[in-house]
Amino acid sequence: MKIGIMQPYFLPYIGYWQLLNTVDKFVVYDNIQFTTKSWIRRNRILQNAKDTLFTIPLKSDSDYLDIRERFISDQYFDKDAGKLIRKIKDTYRKAPYFNEAMPIIEKCFIYQEKNLFTFIFNSIQKISEYLGITTEIIVSSQIEMDHSLKSQERVIEIGRNLSATIYINPIGGLELYDSKSFESNGIDLKFIKSKNCEYKQFDNEFVPNLSIIDVMMFNSNDEIKKMLNMYELIRN
Repeated sequence: MKIGIMQPYFLPYIGYWQLLNTVDKFVVYDNIQFTTKSWIRRNRILQNAKDTLFTIPLKSDSDYLDIRERFISDQYFDKDAGKLIRKIKDTYRKAPYFNEAMPIIEKCFIYQEKNLFTFIFNSIQKISEYLGITTEIIVSSQIEMDHSLKSQERVIEIGRNLSATIYINPIGGLELYDSKSFESNGIDLKFIKSKNCEYKQFDNEFVPNLSIIDVMMFNSNDEIKKMLNMYELIRN
């Protein structure tokens, strides 16, 4: 059985969905420390032929809280969500699949939930449904294990608890894990490397690795499903 483990990212790039689609069980961390500079609450869209960052604002709180302990600011629901939706509509209104994609994306932004993890988890479910991804998604804190474990030991323990035979990690973690440690626990360590998923973005020079928003606006559901399989699995 193949598993993947990731932080909850808000409307992430196509590589995130490739990993989610290729595994049998996908674990989303809710009980690890929130990192301000991560992609948990932010991503990039196309605006005026360039990548532009958008961010979900949070209530001020301790920097040492877990993701599930952080909350979205009241300001977001009062005005920021509406501004972000208008920005996306203005940017992509003439995109070929705007009418199909925008209602799904809007539901992700206006979801009335202040808990950061629950808010993002809803968007993962909504986009997965749109893309036809049927992988079982598991919240990390619901797994019975020693949650004080860190890094590689934590990943291996999750794998053991889920009876994983293969663990697939994004290619960016190639130097983080020791394949022999996984092998000694009966788990084959692999890394997913996306192939070129270039597509037409109006008449602009292609900007890669934008939010799934961009992919959905310029590609049909069938085209995106093909992209989900445009990767290779490698070992370190």
